[in-house]
Parts: sequence; structure tokens; C-alpha cells
Amino acid sequence: MTGVGPLPAPAVTLVAPLLLAVALDLAVAEPPRRVHPVALFGSVVEPFDREWARPGLVGVAVAVALPLAAAAVAGGAVALAAEYGPQVGDVPVLAVAVAAGVLFSAASLRMLCDATREVVAESEADPDAARESVRALVGRDPADLSPADLRSAAVESAAENLADGFVAPLLWYALGATGGAALGVISGGTAGVAETALAAGIAAAAWAKAVNTLDSMLGYRSKPVGRASARLDDAVMFLPARAAACCLAVAARSPASLRRARSLAREPASPNSGWPMATAAVALGVRLEKPGAYALTGGPEPPTPAAARDAVRLVGAAGGVAVAVAAGSLLALAGVIAWS
Repeated sequence: MTGVGPLPAPAVTLVAPLLLAVALDLAVAEPPRRVHPVALFGSVVEPFDREWARPGLVGVAVAVALPLAAAAVAGGAVALAAEYGPQVGDVPVLAVAVAAGVLFSAASLRMLCDATREVVAESEADPDAARESVRALVGRDPADLSPADLRSAAVESAAENLADGFVAPLLWYALGATGGAALGVISGGTAGVAETALAAGIAAAAWAKAVNTLDSMLGYRSKPVGRASARLDDAVMFLPARAAACCLAVAARSPASLRRARSLAREPASPNSGWPMATAAVALGVRLEKPGAYALTGGPEPPTPAAARDAVRLVGAAGGVAVAVAAGSLLALAGVIAWS
């Protein structure tokens, strides 16, 4: 099966979108908001954010239908591009470009690190400015947060959003591609399997991002319509949260931090967010605390400015680990496709 350069076509088809998306994230951070697919999805969700006579029923319908619609649009766009777009060798270049665009909009790391770094710097120089900036990262009221509390909140958010905003789309892309490849082989042999895997992987990444977006908009105790979305997000994020914790431990060169983090991860009410936050706390040797909610005692003191800067570097390195693992798994899948 031909490809581009030394790589077979399935490898280029599956791995190139991932690498292009990461390159775009590093270069420009986010698409413009007016054309950002996640923002556009949010505008679709907004009309459902109100009181309903039967909020439970509406909530289930929203949690099921809207992410599936997002998956169908994203996966369908890739499938159409693969079917009718140009090819270089056996690589569907337009489909690769579309897939890269979807992954770029779904997986974000640079903006998270930049926002965290800004709060950390302002916590030293201008705590009032930091209290404003931290609103982009956390939902808690920052009015009474000390500089140390602000740094803790920023580090907690960076660790949690590594899982939600970066690891989850990459993991679901790899899982979806694997499922799509299996389906392609079962349904029609090996022809077009890489394209089927690509479309399925992008659909899965879009679905996971849509579920997470629904949770961030509707998944509050004060919004009964969001209860189903919150429960679905708990299920969708189960693996990514633990995978992100593993990536943090590897990036910190501290596999033992996972062992200590296991008991601390139960402190937050969320079944998932505690894993990356606790692992970061242990790896950095700091105390991360949301007053009245949880205290993750990876160390005796909250993050100093130096420790918080280390946290930003740790999250960035963990993102690199996630990319390497995702690329490796996709290369292995491509190898199976190419030689099957």
C-alpha cells in the first residue's frame, strides 16, 4: 500500500491529522471564536439552558442527540472528503486536512498553559489582576483568594483540563479509529479501512468534546436539565482522567506519584477530576485545595510561584507524552491495516 515517503498510506492517513492538529495548537492556540466549532456547538446548546416542565426527559434527549449530531457532522465531513477529495498516493489529503481541523478545535493545550502561566505571574505582581484572569480557568469566586490560593486554583485547573481538553479528544480519536478499522474489515475487507478508521476516530473525538461541552454548560446542580449530561461526561472522562494522571506521572518521572495519588483522588466530588489533580499535587510536592471542597495534600504547602511555573511545564510535558502515546497507538493500528 503506497504512502508518502517511507510511511505507508494508513500511517499517514491516521497520524498526520494528530500531528497537524498539535502543530496548529502550538502555532495559533485556538481558531477564531466566530468560526470555532466548539463555540458554534455551544450556541446550539444555549436554547436548552432554561427551565423545562420535564427537565429529566429533555436532559436525556439533549445528552444523547446533540453529541451524536456533532459526531455525525464531523465524521461525515471527513468521510465525504475521503470519498470525493483529492489523493496523494493512497492518502486522502483533503480528509486528512479536515480531520486535522476538527482535532485542532477539539484538543487544546497551549491556551490552557498560557492562561495558567498568566495567573501565576499576576499572583506575584498584581493579585487583583490574577483574580480576574483566573475566572477563565475556574468557576469558584476568586474575590477572597490569596495569591497562594490563586496559584492552587490555576494548577488544579491546568491538571484537570489537561484531561478534559487535550487527553480526552486524543484518546477517543485513537479508540474510535480502532473501532472504525475493525468495522471496516468486518464490513468490506481491507480497501478503504484507513479512511473508515479516520472518519470513525474523528467522530469519536467530536462526540467526546461535545459531551464535555454539554457538561461544562449544563452540568450543574442548579440545572436539572444537565443531570444526564453530567453523568454521561463522568463515563466519557473515566479513561482520559486516569490516562492524564499516567501522563503526568511519566512526565514528572515519578511513577510512584500515581500510587500516592490514588487515595487523594477520592477527595473531590467528581469521580474523575481528582486523578490528574492529585497526581500533579504529589509530583510537585504541593497542597492543592479548594476551600470547603477538598484538599489534595501532595505536600504541606500550596504552590509557590516557582512550583506553579513547574506545574505549567509539567502539564505541557504530559501533553507531549499523550501525543506520543496516541501517535504510537495509531502507528500500530496503521501497521495492522497495511499488512492485513
